[in-house]
Amino acid sequence: MSTYSFRLYVAGHTERSHAAQMNLRALCEALFPGRYHVEVIDVTEEPGLAEEERILATPTVIRVAPPPRQRVIGDLADRRRTALALGLPEVAASSPQGDAT
Repeated sequence: MSTYSFRLYVAGHTERSHAAQMNLRALCEALFPGRYHVEVIDVTEEPGLAEEERILATPTVIRVAPPPRQRVIGDLADRRRTALALGLPEVAASSPQGDAT
């Protein structure tokens, strides 16, 4: 049983940043409750970390573990597309919102 780890890069305390955090946490809870870690990095406070990861737009989420590393840019509102782009398992193909089964 894998534990998933994500880094979410946001720019300040905006509505879009908050939405991305909520959407990522909701997706993780649906797919693997209690088996994930989300680190939120505000690029306005830590620009060096964003530069190291070559973050060009926010919000950007990077799947850190388990490998392979994957990244998605946006507010992560479309759960199915986000899960597919991050290579996450068990996304319900029949649900337009990508709710987990």
